[in-house]
Amino acid sequence: MAMDVVDYEIKGSEMQFVEVELDPGEAAVGEAGSMFFMDAGIGMDTVFGDGSANQGGFFGKLLGAGKRLITGESLFTTIYTNNASQKQRVAFGAPYPGKIIAMDLRQLGGMLICQKDSFLCAARGVSLGIALQQKLGVGFFGGEGFIMQKLEGDGLAFVHAGGTVVKRELQPGQTLMVDTGCVVAYMPQVNFEIQYVGKIKTALFGGEGLFFAKLTGPGTVWLQSLPFSRLASRVFAAAPQTGSGGRGEGSVLGGFGAGGVLGGILGGDDE
Repeated sequence: MAMDVVDYEIKGSEMQFVEVELDPGEAAVGEAGSMFFMDAGIGMDTVFGDGSANQGGFFGKLLGAGKRLITGESLFTTIYTNNASQKQRVAFGAPYPGKIIAMDLRQLGGMLICQKDSFLCAARGVSLGIALQQKLGVGFFGGEGFIMQKLEGDGLAFVHAGGTVVKRELQPGQTLMVDTGCVVAYMPQVNFEIQYVGKIKTALFGGEGLFFAKLTGPGTVWLQSLPFSRLASRVFAAAPQTGSGGRGEGSVLGGFGAGGVLGGILGGDDE
């Protein structure tokens, strides 16, 4: 089956979504829960695996689903097919603030390695697999960089990254040191290694962790300024850690909520 060629438009600034235009018979595959809206002529079909053309038979589908499970994704994906006689549109929304990047796999040599949770949607025919790093250091200390997704095909794929996205072209032998969670995607010819910071004091008190991702060219890399793990850790650190229902937090709920002053009055605590 030939790769579907789709038109698209990325809209928004901080919270983006991509709107894909499908000709009659064309289809796009989306990550579970990523659909934003669609025209009435679009038909949905949930499939086992990634829905790519190279998943032949039951065992091929089982292998594809297993690869997705390893990367932490759902066993199923949804295919959106234009069943109408005219063009129809389907949109996919980003899960958190950041940018959506359109990756033309044909121009990238047919393959791209990306962060395991960055895939958003793609033209039908793009294959989703896993790219396990060969070096033990990456496996033990790489964290988010250990198990990456591998996108293969010659169509369009859309990945999502947090914060601002930086695209860097690395020359042969050129090296870039990056926080492991900030690597969004890179071309397969880029060498990916994990390097120790080198100084315990820097690692313990600098707030950057013990290891960096070492990317060596040639090839293109995409980096994100705000990994979701970093955002989540800040939210968790700022959240109240007590079970008092907001009392003592200096908030409106603390003063007037069920556990606050008003709640105390209503509950008879003033007697």
